[in-house]
Amino acid sequence: MIPGGGQPNMQQLLQQAQKMQQDLQRAQEELAATEVEGQAGGGLVRATVTGSGELRGLKIDPKAVDPEDTDTLADLIVAAVQAANENAQTLQQQKLGPLAQGLGGGGIPGLPF
Repeated sequence: MIPGGGQPNMQQLLQQAQKMQQDLQRAQEELAATEVEGQAGGGLVRATVTGSGELRGLKIDPKAVDPEDTDTLADLIVAAVQAANENAQTLQQQKLGPLAQGLGGGGIPGLPF
């Protein structure tokens, strides 16, 4: 509802939408440049992903490598990557959550909030 019953100022609405789009793009660029880590096995396996979820690195402590038990190593890798992605999602919510609320709270398609 517009105070006074007048029509919304289209120019002002367009400017607000453009600013929100720029803020969103800037936040997405920051996420792509920020790295977060997840670990498993008490730090035996560490995965690094960007804030947007791209896997950037994987470190495996030699103590985690047992040629007779590669299944455990695989499980540790999956767990570390999942932990890193959970941290990336938390970062996304911190960076993009306020922007999504500015869009009416409906969230942004493709993002988990």
